[in-house]
Amino acid sequence: MTAAHTGAHSDKAGAALDRLIEAGSAIWAQAVELVMTQPVLGWALVFAGLLIMGNLLRYRLPMLGGLLRFFGNLGLIVALIVALLGVVDLRRFGITAALPEAIMRHLPKAEEPQVVEGKVTRVPLADDGHFWVRASIDGAPRRFLVDTGATLTTISPETAQEAGLRIARDGPKIELRTANGNATGRIVVIHELKVGNAVARNIEAVVAPGLGETNVLGMNFLTKLKGWRVEGRVMVLEPHHPAKADPSQAGTDEVG
Repeated sequence: MTAAHTGAHSDKAGAALDRLIEAGSAIWAQAVELVMTQPVLGWALVFAGLLIMGNLLRYRLPMLGGLLRFFGNLGLIVALIVALLGVVDLRRFGITAALPEAIMRHLPKAEEPQVVEGKVTRVPLADDGHFWVRASIDGAPRRFLVDTGATLTTISPETAQEAGLRIARDGPKIELRTANGNATGRIVVIHELKVGNAVARNIEAVVAPGLGETNVLGMNFLTKLKGWRVEGRVMVLEPHHPAKADPSQAGTDEVG
């Protein structure tokens, strides 16, 4: 093998090693970020480490090994309980009063309601990372997911039925891509869509099959506001003319 071939082989090996190190660094960074954002997982890893150390020391230092195994197992059990509490919200059953504060901090928080403050409606960020609003669609109360990437407001067939919206078979339609595949949505007109103190009238929406119970508040509502913005973990909706109860400006598609 010539020196040139040896050098080329070394360069390839070095490049492969660099890629391996880069990939390892990326994986490590993602793992650290995951642990930082999921404290229960971080504690579980710590207790798993104690359990491993206890098993390694069980013959050389039986007492210390047994102690480490005990706390490791106990910690993993507590982490498992906390993780399960994160899935099942025990607050609705009213049985969280006896739980330690250290565990209560990791329980899912009850959904904070949107509030009307002065001329704006403030919507807190939900635990799932989305903004959900309580809305009234032609008098029917419904929850909507705010999606700034959606052009049109989208509602489920169940919501349309509850609101008494008429879906014309020969009316406008639109092709949609849903989690269950392609579907045909129908365009309807919502006479009044109210979110907090903001009211839109005669606003178009798509009735989309396959949405389940999810309704989406799109940009055709948000762009009619005087303004909207995100302040930290709160979305602020500011209408042109804040409404108090049932505004009477019929026949317009502006937001009240």
